[in-house]
Amino acid sequence: MNDGRDQVRLKWLTCLMFLMFAMTSDAVGSVIPRVLEEYRLSLKAASAFHYAPMIAIAIGALSLGFLADRLGRRRTIVLGLALYGASSLLFAFGNSFLQFVALLAVAGFGISIFKIGALALIGDISRNNAEHTRLMNTVEGFFGVGAIIGPAIVAVLLSAGFSWKWLYVCAAIICFGLLAMAMTGRYPEVKHQATERIDLARTLRLMRDRHAIGFSLLIMLYVAVEVAIYVWMPTYLQDYGGAYAWLPVYALTLFFVLRAAGRFLAVWLLGRYRWNHILAVFGLAIFGCFAGSLWFGVDAGAWLLPISGLFMSMIYPTLNSKGISGFRADEQGAVAGVILFFTAVAAAAGPLAMAAVSDAGGSLRHGFALATAFAGLLALGLLYNGIADPAAPRLAAREARGTGA
Repeated sequence: MNDGRDQVRLKWLTCLMFLMFAMTSDAVGSVIPRVLEEYRLSLKAASAFHYAPMIAIAIGALSLGFLADRLGRRRTIVLGLALYGASSLLFAFGNSFLQFVALLAVAGFGISIFKIGALALIGDISRNNAEHTRLMNTVEGFFGVGAIIGPAIVAVLLSAGFSWKWLYVCAAIICFGLLAMAMTGRYPEVKHQATERIDLARTLRLMRDRHAIGFSLLIMLYVAVEVAIYVWMPTYLQDYGGAYAWLPVYALTLFFVLRAAGRFLAVWLLGRYRWNHILAVFGLAIFGCFAGSLWFGVDAGAWLLPISGLFMSMIYPTLNSKGISGFRADEQGAVAGVILFFTAVAAAAGPLAMAAVSDAGGSLRHGFALATAFAGLLALGLLYNGIADPAAPRLAAREARGTGA
């Protein structure tokens, strides 16, 4: 693909897709309280609004990750957007809790499909590993913006007397615009190995690859730490007794703003420092924020936990980029699926483990102690990566062969 306008269009398409699904996925904390009130549910039942799409994303990522390599990026993105858009639009006609959970599950499958296509596309339009990582951080920056917009839309809808479910209809309208955008223009051509079958079996073989598993495990630890913030931090801060009464109310918004700003700042940082050194420093900073919130109590945590968003900002997109960049272009859809599978499993299991530990210990402090342990393991893993740089030979070899080789 030689036309620069096509590249710009595809970059915008990818960024806007991430912004769109963040509007719904990260607004769940604003929606669940309304669902609890409307349907008189238990906390465990209402949490299906979070777990159902995460489980669907995990299943879709593993079982359908090869679609981007077999069907091509365009068809995969179009299929995923169609599923997500249709299920989101049907929220306008839903009335029962089970209907909404089922629609969220379908939307989760749609997200897994178009996200895999988008992640593979990022590799196609990147000239080298460094550009791939910068573009990944930019795309995730748009995701961070969507995470701010979604809860804001819910707040506006509720204040105007409308139902929270119109958030999903708004996302559907955006989705159909992106669907039209995805169906036009040219996409890069991806060449396949003539003798290799592109199917689920190949995806499962890639799960045994040390490069893929190493980055996936680091991402699992990171996601378990991040999700602790936007699922449980508001509840944890209910015991805040400091002088700033507004802080617990806006702590989550502050976290999302810092996370989004940090992802755009990462593009600047990556042009000046080595990626693995930056992540090592940021990993230690995240652990310090969590440990400090435990040591000094909830009043300190109201500041430290939101501030951790600035340090979390570039970890997921950078690890994701380096994990995918270690493979041929015709394998990157499947590898993106493998990494997305581990991401979704951690997003579903992390909050559940924190809840179980908190119930057993009688306080959410115990759950945040578990999250702090995850943060400590993440810091150790990133520190080892910063010192030993085990992925360097693999990434250098792929760079030497070219991004599409």
